Amino acid sequence: MKRHLFPLLALIVLCWSAMTTTAQTQQAYKIGLVGFYNLENLFDTIDDPLKIDEEFLPDGVNQWNTEKYMAKLHNMAYAISTIGLDYSPDGVAVLGLSEIENRQVIEDLVVQPEIAKRNYQIVHYDSPDRRGVDVALIYNPKYLKVTGTKSYPTIVPGEPDFITRDQLLVSGLFDGEPMHFIVMHWPSRYGGEKRSMPGRVAAANLCRHIADSLLADDPNAKIIMMGDYNDYPTNKTVTKYLRATGDMKRLKEGEFFNPMYELHKNGIGTNYYNDVPGVLDQTIITPGLLPTDYSTYQFKNAKVHNKEFLKQHGGRYNGFPFRTFGAGVWMGGYSDHFPVYLILLKKVE
Repeated sequence: MKRHLFPLLALIVLCWSAMTTTAQTQQAYKIGLVGFYNLENLFDTIDDPLKIDEEFLPDGVNQWNTEKYMAKLHNMAYAISTIGLDYSPDGVAVLGLSEIENRQVIEDLVVQPEIAKRNYQIVHYDSPDRRGVDVALIYNPKYLKVTGTKSYPTIVPGEPDFITRDQLLVSGLFDGEPMHFIVMHWPSRYGGEKRSMPGRVAAANLCRHIADSLLADDPNAKIIMMGDYNDYPTNKTVTKYLRATGDMKRLKEGEFFNPMYELHKNGIGTNYYNDVPGVLDQTIITPGLLPTDYSTYQFKNAKVHNKEFLKQHGGRYNGFPFRTFGAGVWMGGYSDHFPVYLILLKKVE
């Protein structure tokens, strides 16, 4: 009996050592999700005499009525409720929005039963856009405490009559950490990419100015620049004027990281322009969010939320975003854009 006792004790000690080593190397993380969603014309049914909103009235071309408005709210709320659920049961904590008509439509949105329990709070300013579409930000107060907000007009040099959406800056404490969010909807490509480019160059310069102002106060500031850029990660408005690159390991001084670059290069789109998928909706970050040791919230991954229910199935537009209207016909879908979001991780001590 004694001859077998020592080997048995040695085996027990070895097993215990392996178990404790494994336990010590396992690491728990907090997960924070930050996203953006172009809601594709979330208009109410009330005429605003100061805006060009006639197509979204009961007697307008879209015959936009209460039934359609409520269906749109339900669809948008359901889509938002599913963003990031694969990673966090709380879903997206901070969400930038575009193509919303006014604050009231956001208030109607956040009380929809699909997301009401998240208690999303709203940051919104009216923009001078002729159609009345604005940008906004909603956030879960469980994750974000807002400390400051500001709206910045987009001005195109030499074009005093050019009017477009403002850019929204929201600063706060994300689970106790200072963080900034810039929400944008750059001018469209209406009239052609080249002809319309000055508007997006101005938008890129403005975003860069806002970010640089924050970085002047704190060189390690964590800034997320989110929005519908109406340009791709490879366009010079993004690469030259905003100075955002897709190579995280080779960032030069003054450059930002665009995690949507590789998704775009791999043919994963957030929108289809001329039937070609591309990433118009982007979430660009400053070096302060790049991964190091995850002792604070840092970037882990970027995702396009293109679940099957958000896609059209069958026909010429198979796989395209399932939108509200198609060729002027009510389809009862969601949006012509897929949502995007970032996964941020932080070690749990």
